Amino acid sequence: MELTPQQKASRPLLYLGLASIGMAFAGLTSGYVVARSSLVAANNWQTIELPNWFYFSTLSVLLSSVVLRNAQKKISAGTRPLVAVASVLVLGILFAIFQVMGWADLIDQKIYFTGEGSKPEASWLYVITWFHWLHVLAGILVLSLMLIRTSKGYYVGAKVLRFTLGAQFWHFLGFLWMYLLGFLLILR
Repeated sequence: MELTPQQKASRPLLYLGLASIGMAFAGLTSGYVVARSSLVAANNWQTIELPNWFYFSTLSVLLSSVVLRNAQKKISAGTRPLVAVASVLVLGILFAIFQVMGWADLIDQKIYFTGEGSKPEASWLYVITWFHWLHVLAGILVLSLMLIRTSKGYYVGAKVLRFTLGAQFWHFLGFLWMYLLGFLLILR
């Protein structure tokens, strides 16, 4: 199966995009560390307990990666794992919903992004998780396209690469969330 020049370029382009996303989050987490350091030194940092919804979203994204990995194996073997890809999409949507519920929980606790009563640590938490959430929305669009194409039997021969790249993007978003959650738990 000979790849076209476009297909040959797609993997390095995906990796370049993932590196760019990673750099953006490195910048955000670095800014968080600097802001936290100065506020802790001034004894003006409030520890925020992360909402339980963030842990539910973590379970959702972890499970989605396991199911997606199995779907990748089936696609490579020439079968159509329609239920698996649909399950991954549902789990991705649940991840996004759980994040929104987590933000609602923060608001119920009177932890605001901006305005009266807001604190810098809350603003950082919102920005980091919102920015990831926007990338998850892009991932949900990718998963939706993967589901449509799987249902049509699109992924055969060299086109399996497109499924693989979509899966790599989703796995990256899950890995990124695990990093962010760990970061936010350690540096509360």
